[in-house]
Amino acid sequence: MTSRTGTDTATAPDLAAPFSLGALTLRNRLVATAHATAAVADGAPTEADAAYWRRLAQGGAAMVITGGTAVAPESTLPQRYLTEAWRPEIKDAVRRRAEAITDGGAVAIAQLVHLGRETLGAGTYYAPVSAAAVRSPREASAPHALSTEEVRRVVEAFRVSAANSVAAGFHGIELHAGHGYLLAQFLSGVNNTRDDAYGDRIALLAQVIEAIRTEIGELPLGVRVSVEPGEDSGLGLDDLVELLPRLRAAAPFTYANVTTGVRNTYVPDMATTRPPLLDSVTRLRAAIEVPLLISQGFRSATDIGRALEAGADLVGMARPFIADPDVAHKMVAGDERAIRPCTGCNEGCRTFEPTGSCSVNPELGPPGAPARPAVPLLLTRRGPRNGSVAVIGAGPAGMECAMGLARAGREVVVFERAAQPGGQARLAGLAAHRTGWRALVDFQWGRLADLGVRVLLGTSPSAAELAPYDQVVYATGAEEAEVPIPGDLPTRTSTDFLGRYADTVPDARRVAVLDDGFGWWQGVSAVESALAAGASEVTVVTPGTGFATGLSPENRTQLMNRLAGAPLRVIPMTTVSSTTAAGELRLRSVLDGHSAGLGADLLVTVGERRPRPLDHVPVDGQTVRAVGDCVVPRRIAHAVAEGRAAAQDVADAERVS
Repeated sequence: MTSRTGTDTATAPDLAAPFSLGALTLRNRLVATAHATAAVADGAPTEADAAYWRRLAQGGAAMVITGGTAVAPESTLPQRYLTEAWRPEIKDAVRRRAEAITDGGAVAIAQLVHLGRETLGAGTYYAPVSAAAVRSPREASAPHALSTEEVRRVVEAFRVSAANSVAAGFHGIELHAGHGYLLAQFLSGVNNTRDDAYGDRIALLAQVIEAIRTEIGELPLGVRVSVEPGEDSGLGLDDLVELLPRLRAAAPFTYANVTTGVRNTYVPDMATTRPPLLDSVTRLRAAIEVPLLISQGFRSATDIGRALEAGADLVGMARPFIADPDVAHKMVAGDERAIRPCTGCNEGCRTFEPTGSCSVNPELGPPGAPARPAVPLLLTRRGPRNGSVAVIGAGPAGMECAMGLARAGREVVVFERAAQPGGQARLAGLAAHRTGWRALVDFQWGRLADLGVRVLLGTSPSAAELAPYDQVVYATGAEEAEVPIPGDLPTRTSTDFLGRYADTVPDARRVAVLDDGFGWWQGVSAVESALAAGASEVTVVTPGTGFATGLSPENRTQLMNRLAGAPLRVIPMTTVSSTTAAGELRLRSVLDGHSAGLGADLLVTVGERRPRPLDHVPVDGQTVRAVGDCVVPRRIAHAVAEGRAAAQDVADAERVS
């Protein structure tokens, strides 16, 4: 067995310590766990895919596990953005991916998956399959139960895919037996109701391991499993502690990668502020005699150190590497302050439009683009002056712009009318379960301090004060419009409410939230914040068809899990026509105009976000740009990208002149 620490000592390893995995040496204890770029065309990785993995590996990860690699046609999607590992004709494309990782100094592992009964919500060409005809709660129909012969073909699919991957240059294989996919479905005591040989929960996985061993010899072969809460899973921690030792005795594997969740929960949102398995490491270590890789929700060196101290050999992260590919180098160097943080927003990295992106990382662009596309609004260009720059607004756009300017050596001053930095991101981070945005604000604010940028809080500069600056960048954000509701009931905009809900709700226990119908986070955060502050009753009134309809499936699923049992009522396709001081809302159906009453102590409205006016008059020779919400209110991804692009524009203009 490989030693716990990679050395002869029994002390807990430092995250920077090397580790021996079979015949391979990992340069530290930080692993980029499986994720995918969707930069795949017709099932084959593209050059953009290789560029992504090369950049990630160069950032210091010890081992990089590539995901989204299917072993059979029935696990592909019509868009074909999953790698089709069973096809030998894509070997050169897969080789580019493997070489990109090894060129960056990391060990390259290909994770193989069969989705089984899970379709990922896509309209697939093939029938979903599983151990038995047991319906997934995420699917409308039960799957086809594989026959004994069909199960044998699944084993062969894994063998062929593993052989192709190793022939293309990967150092080893990881089998995805978690997150509710096919191998996990066979491990599950709930989903595997078979009465043939494969009714033994480990039988299929053991056969797959044995088949792959005939192809890859002693190269690393890992197994990823997940602690899957919920009655539909049958794979709790107790199950894994019992099954993994049995599996190892039947079919030895090199390491265990333990994570959590099923589809729509395995990518936790920002309400998860602590690694879910941190307290389970000691028990897992006692049960598992192979090297232990613990994954899910790790963000800080402190938590990683605790996992290693408790017995983990390696710690895995995925989204932190998307947000900052240099996260491993920075952690090893002890420079956590410089890490651009993953906020857990589950937006760009989960949409694949057309490929994976990141809301907080403006350097990650679509194929063919060096960064996320963004064009600041050029208001005036008045000459070749290229001296000092004033940035107006210290929200995500303004701070990102100032960071880029300072790194380029430009003299920059930031003016912020509020007493604190962060703008709308700071406000969003005040809401219950949305603290991830605070991490972005703290990062940007800290970087400005480290770069020596002068920031004047509580200051709205006059035209005369801006006159000495050669370049001005407006990043003044947006403001929420009030929704005019006749009547006398206390009414707050969602912006005002989120800033002081802890003081408001105790005196207004029945809270009504009038959403704008788009089902986005302003209304959702008002609901969760009201409940967190002790509201006895919260009612969502929306002209839309439902609650939280604008959120991603992952965010919406986890939100609904948090709200289970809460005193929450949703009234769709309805608006508020008036209120009374006696504590009543008059509701009106947007379909037939029917009226009804609703008791409430406070009404929170979600109004249109509108750009703040830009009233600056440029002086001769002064170039003025605008970025972020003061152009058009959108999302943080746009603000950060336009802030970066404005800094680049200023630097490029100086080089040209």
